[in-house]
Amino acid sequence: MISFNVPPYVGNEMDYVREAAEKNRKICGDGPFTARCSEWLQNRFDSQKILLTTSGTTALEMAAILCDLKPGDEVILPSFTFSSTATAFQMVGATLVFVDVLPDTMNIDPNAIEMAITPKTKVIVPVHYAGVACDMDRIMDIAKAHDLLVVEDAAQAVLSTYKGKALGTIGDFGCYSFHETKNYSMGEGGAISVNVPELCDRAEIIREKGTNRQRFFRGQVDKYTWVDRGSSYLPSDMNAAYLWAQLEKADEINEDRLSSWQCYYDGLSRLADEGKITLPVVPDGCEHNAHMFYIKCANLEERTALIAHLKENGVQASFHYIPLHSAPAGELFGRFAGEDVYTTSESDRLVRLPMYYGLSDDDKAYVIKLISEFYGN
Repeated sequence: MISFNVPPYVGNEMDYVREAAEKNRKICGDGPFTARCSEWLQNRFDSQKILLTTSGTTALEMAAILCDLKPGDEVILPSFTFSSTATAFQMVGATLVFVDVLPDTMNIDPNAIEMAITPKTKVIVPVHYAGVACDMDRIMDIAKAHDLLVVEDAAQAVLSTYKGKALGTIGDFGCYSFHETKNYSMGEGGAISVNVPELCDRAEIIREKGTNRQRFFRGQVDKYTWVDRGSSYLPSDMNAAYLWAQLEKADEINEDRLSSWQCYYDGLSRLADEGKITLPVVPDGCEHNAHMFYIKCANLEERTALIAHLKENGVQASFHYIPLHSAPAGELFGRFAGEDVYTTSESDRLVRLPMYYGLSDDDKAYVIKLISEFYGN
């Protein structure tokens, strides 16, 4: 069986986890490995401040708190995304305003954003689907014109860039995931990039249960106390130790995945040229990280048949999100603004193929062969 996903593992993970536990004797949050990971990410992304979190979801929750949203405030986001993008803002009382995506990238449509803005709108949440950047120039222009905050959901976009700038560092906040399904993993984990200098201290406070503990550690106050909203968003240093092994080989992992992505693209191009499938699009100025490789079938029925064909022949493939505006919670906590031209119809066509670090050439060739046979028949 060719798995849909295999968590990344480079070989030093358990050595570093053991070092955290046995040598450092520091397994709670903000130990030496957390500091290494944060510094690496800040330097690599040229970020004002990056803080590791317990998940991509809690990174989004921190961003929602930092946006100072109040009940009734509106947040614009794509319907084609994971529930975490929505729940983080719903939990602070915001109203969710779902909008349509562009069919080529499955990223949020800037025109739909503009049409959905009301006097209650406070935040735009672009989701960089498959590690391919949204049109951030246009989105930032819209945000500036309407005095809105931008929270980038870059959960899938670690090491992806837009016009040379790391995704997650363009808006006011950027949120990353290091879940086991992501390019770099700590099992469960994430990070937030705080791109507004005057909010860096508050981000530390929110992450530390609402206390100014980090200022105490730096000698800026003589004791620490509860000063703001917050929760326990610090991952264990053992998780950070696991992640550190992969960050040390980040470029090797990235190049391996990009090679697999290109292999799929080249191997399936003939079917695309014949109009039988649609391949992913990476716009000019976007450098992606090969987070996933997907194709689009003609319709839902064909997709169902293709997934079944792959499964029967030992290959795990998967569809993706059920649009949030059609989910029970989406109907309860939000609304769809404008017309659903592409969100549902395009999501019904999408199939994700096996993609992970170390995927063998033979396995990729076999997947391509099975898909070619399916369409040949």
